[in-house]
Amino acid sequence: MQSKDRAILCAAYALEKKAYNVRLLEVKGLSSLTDYLLIATGRSDRQVQAVAEAIRLSLKNDHETAPLAVEGMKEGRWILLDYGDVMVHVFQEPIRDFYDLDGLWSEAAEISIPEKYHWERKSPAQ
Repeated sequence: MQSKDRAILCAAYALEKKAYNVRLLEVKGLSSLTDYLLIATGRSDRQVQAVAEAIRLSLKNDHETAPLAVEGMKEGRWILLDYGDVMVHVFQEPIRDFYDLDGLWSEAAEISIPEKYHWERKSPAQ
């Protein structure tokens, strides 16, 4: 599977679990660590865990792809799934605001997530 396809699938699985403010950034050429960053937000520790677990299990079961590392699953405040070419960050909103990966990677191109995956992309206040 191509890196971009894997990244878009991760975004789709996050959206399916009602993650919001989902952004897919292409950092190829800006980072030597990965090609794509997926940044998503959940409303609670349980939702953050559910989003990350849905991505992990769906890639494992449907595409025989396991992450190289998983960090933060127990706490559910910021979970990192590292697939090498794709890094998935699922945050609670205050943690996302504090670490500001969106700002840190502001030079990265944002990849459009196909419309068919847009179940819910709005924040709770919208």
